[in-house]
Amino acid sequence: MTAESFEPGPLPVAHAFEIEEAKERLAAAGGGYEIVHRSPGLEVGVYVLVAPEPDRQQPHEDDEIYVVLEGTGSLQVEDEQVELQVGHAVFVPAGAEHRFVGYEQLSVLVIFERRRS
Repeated sequence: MTAESFEPGPLPVAHAFEIEEAKERLAAAGGGYEIVHRSPGLEVGVYVLVAPEPDRQQPHEDDEIYVVLEGTGSLQVEDEQVELQVGHAVFVPAGAEHRFVGYEQLSVLVIFERRRS
């Protein structure tokens, strides 16, 4: 099932989604972002970065958490640098300037709190 199959209708009680397959697809394509789940108030995606391509993301309107699935690197958040490795997670508040640096290949699970209007 794709993330889009859950909009706009009601959600089932449980919804399984594949992370490893998305990570592999993105790595084979040289990196990128793929949504694996979307529901009211929440978005979960897989983000793969492959050097030398830089991380070009801009500040987001929503709080987010990154969970490192594969690789190592750093996340520059405003004036602070957080070193990351597999199993680490980091919170980034809405509106904060941030980008990944110092990676060869880095795969992260991205969890967004989507604000409801």
